[in-house]
Amino acid sequence: MLFRRKNQPISWIIVFLGNPGKRYENTRHNAGFITADFLERNIGTKIDKIKYKSLTSTVTIGEQQVMLIKPQTYMNLSGSPAKQAMDYWKVPLTNLLVVSDDIAMPAGKLRIRRSGSAGGHNGLKDIIAKCGGDGFPRIKIGVGAPPNDDWEVYDWVLSTLSGEDEKTIKAAAVEAAAALEMIITQGIDQAMLKYN
Repeated sequence: MLFRRKNQPISWIIVFLGNPGKRYENTRHNAGFITADFLERNIGTKIDKIKYKSLTSTVTIGEQQVMLIKPQTYMNLSGSPAKQAMDYWKVPLTNLLVVSDDIAMPAGKLRIRRSGSAGGHNGLKDIIAKCGGDGFPRIKIGVGAPPNDDWEVYDWVLSTLSGEDEKTIKAAAVEAAAALEMIITQGIDQAMLKYN
């Protein structure tokens, strides 16, 4: 007997990088998860189904079936959930879209790239190592560098957002959510022209 999947195959996977749990909810390192929250509102979904060691949702954006993933493995192990979903749905690396924070950019700056190195980001490093290379598109949200040498990078990225930084980073997350939709529906060139 043949069984057919109800839904059409997934053509894109979007991975939002962050750490699970209340402790990390409104931190710089969770810029990816914050973007997911805005995208949920924009397209009327909840990323809440448990699959691939992640919270997931399958949605239609334009005419594309897209899987949204918030890994629950903690940042440094983000590659395994992405790889499991890619393998199951046979999605190529070029259709894996990752949203992350970036301390090398000023708070609130947005950058879309077709590919590139991890730039010291452990979540991106793990995805590159486990998913077959760095040839995947990504949206990076600037969260700013530590203001002085008293801060360890680890403590800085896990610090809670507040004040002007919170406003500018959340505004960038709103733009990142819109950019994701544009990448899927109009292509990365259009999104880069508009948001970079």
